[in-house]
Amino acid sequence: MSDAASKPATVPPKMNGAAEAAELRDYAFLGFLVCINIMNFIDRQLLASFANFVVPDLGLSNTQFGLLTGFAFIVFYSVMGIFMGALADRLHRPRLLAAGLALWSLLTAASGRATNFVSLLVPRMLIGVGESVATPTSISMLADRFPPRQMGFAAGIYYMGVPAGVALSLLIAGYLGPTIGWRNCFYLLGGIGIGFALVLLLIPETARRGVALTAEGRIETRPLREMVGLLWRALRLSPALSATIAGGVVVHFALGAAAFDQLWFVQERGFERADIAVRSGWIAAVGGVLGTFFGGISSDWWQTRFQSGRPMFLAVTLTLLLPFNFAYRIFPGDHILFWVGLFFAFIQLGMFYGPTFATVQDLAPARVRATAIAFYILLLNMVGLGVGITFGGIAIDYLIAAEVAEPYTKTLLAFTILSSFAIPLLYIGGKYYHRDKAQLSGLLGEKDA
Repeated sequence: MSDAASKPATVPPKMNGAAEAAELRDYAFLGFLVCINIMNFIDRQLLASFANFVVPDLGLSNTQFGLLTGFAFIVFYSVMGIFMGALADRLHRPRLLAAGLALWSLLTAASGRATNFVSLLVPRMLIGVGESVATPTSISMLADRFPPRQMGFAAGIYYMGVPAGVALSLLIAGYLGPTIGWRNCFYLLGGIGIGFALVLLLIPETARRGVALTAEGRIETRPLREMVGLLWRALRLSPALSATIAGGVVVHFALGAAAFDQLWFVQERGFERADIAVRSGWIAAVGGVLGTFFGGISSDWWQTRFQSGRPMFLAVTLTLLLPFNFAYRIFPGDHILFWVGLFFAFIQLGMFYGPTFATVQDLAPARVRATAIAFYILLLNMVGLGVGITFGGIAIDYLIAAEVAEPYTKTLLAFTILSSFAIPLLYIGGKYYHRDKAQLSGLLGEKDA
């Protein structure tokens, strides 16, 4: 606890108010955070994008590759995310983000020196520690700069880093992989990340909205146990918050299994590895950006226009897109529905994060916004991606050993079916959003709502 918090204030604590509208500098700051998030997801996705280069070079099995892209990264990323979220609620956030970015960039460069499974395993585990800083810190700063009615847009634009990062990692694999090699690509990305970290050190802290300040104008801190208890109480009181988080986790079962897409494209759809990386990279770029704008703007409009929250918008759109998700897993690579389905899959990826992260920010108590985001990320990754990637690899190896035809296709279809159960959960989240928002404001108190 800070010295200011331990001394009695001479006047009652004051509150940081909510801005009525974002300013130009807030949009510029959002753009900078988007660039950092793109770096985050390029580094995270780079191994999966280079799957057809790294797997044969290091002699990895599908199970080993699943561990490297799954639990080896996710356990450290998810668990440390809780601590980083709590730190972001208490410390200077730009400096904390700079430290995390520098750490994951150095470890990305170190991954380029791997010669076997173990030497790649160690940096992949520790990269998760650095990357766990990014989203809790960034989303909490955006929530302090943008009014609640614009948070779907702001979170959606920030999470444009997911499809953009995925797309750029694929384009790097397709264009630079055959020319400079996968190792040099890892070195290059690590160096760029260090540059971004240095810039972050020059950025001042953002004033925290809805948080009590001491007489000296500092944050009135609370023990970690009390902060976790406040978040747990909100989860128990709000079916909308709990169902939205659960729906996000279920969606990530299929997103986790999609780590094997590049291997599937080559081994069961007959594409050349660099060619399909480039094609899917451009589709990801266009579809992901369109999905980001559509999801952010449309979900904000939906929540204002209808008597339901942003998760209901997702429930409706995911239902409409579900046939296309199955289409591109079933049809051959030269069929038009394969390409249409792949395009809509990236639209879905782009539009998903803004509405769900905005909902978590809306319903979480102000004092624990970053901690709530970290908890959501913990479940998305540890349960959602962890199950999808790790058990996807195990299932594929099992089907290969059993000599089952198209083991990648069957595994990816199974996880697509499993992820469709997110639709009723998001329906519940949307249905109870407005009721829970009003109840949480009263039950948790004005300064924590």
